[in-house]
Amino acid sequence: MRRSWTFQRSVFVLGVLLCAGVAPLPAGPSANVSPEFQFVRLAYSDAGGGFGFGRRRGGSWLTDAPEAEQHLLKGVSRLTRLLAAPDSIGLRPVDAELFDYPFLYAVEVGHWELSEADAAALRQYLLRGGFLMVDDFHGSREWEVFMESLRRVFPDRPVIELDSSADVFHVLYDLDQRVQIPGSAALSRGVTYEQDGYTPHWRGVFDDQGRLMIAINHNMDLGDAWELADEPYYPQPLTALAYRFAINYILYAMSH
Repeated sequence: MRRSWTFQRSVFVLGVLLCAGVAPLPAGPSANVSPEFQFVRLAYSDAGGGFGFGRRRGGSWLTDAPEAEQHLLKGVSRLTRLLAAPDSIGLRPVDAELFDYPFLYAVEVGHWELSEADAAALRQYLLRGGFLMVDDFHGSREWEVFMESLRRVFPDRPVIELDSSADVFHVLYDLDQRVQIPGSAALSRGVTYEQDGYTPHWRGVFDDQGRLMIAINHNMDLGDAWELADEPYYPQPLTALAYRFAINYILYAMSH
């Protein structure tokens, strides 16, 4: 029997209260306990192409997989007391299993294309308590591609610029920095931006009760920062910041 999100979140709040520097719960097969968090990627069709085929091998939704989340999930286990599954899974918006998981990650959404059925399913997921983090898309052209599908999900809900006072930035870490977190392609050119995405934006879509449903990271690439955490050329402060944003998003999703 599937556990309700209410039950899962109650267990999380009561039994997995987090603080920096606290040792993680035991992990691995010997722990004989089930993971409390599963990282889920949103599997989508690429604009102008079928599902599973796109500008990246296997589709844009698989960009940086599985290294990005494998690195991140080690950090989640190390920096929190949340027991995370070591690997991610991929689900489409129309997959019924999606409703088992409160956190959903979508990468390269400047290339996604949601059908009406996808949009309706994703809308129900979000309105019923789900949380979507979008990442790694850049510039005005990719923003318009992203918004074309987002308008199918929420035709009437505004996209709001998030300031430093937003609750999601103060779950575990107080995140007042507004630093552009670049991908490896930008760093290879000695800059932090891609296309005309010079300014990073943290935006969101809220439900009627003021709960953040979608966290939008535009002109940034947190996934690369997670993936390249062990690479000497990637700046450690930016990796640390990307981990903190992700952990705050995950804890927000698990507790709201």
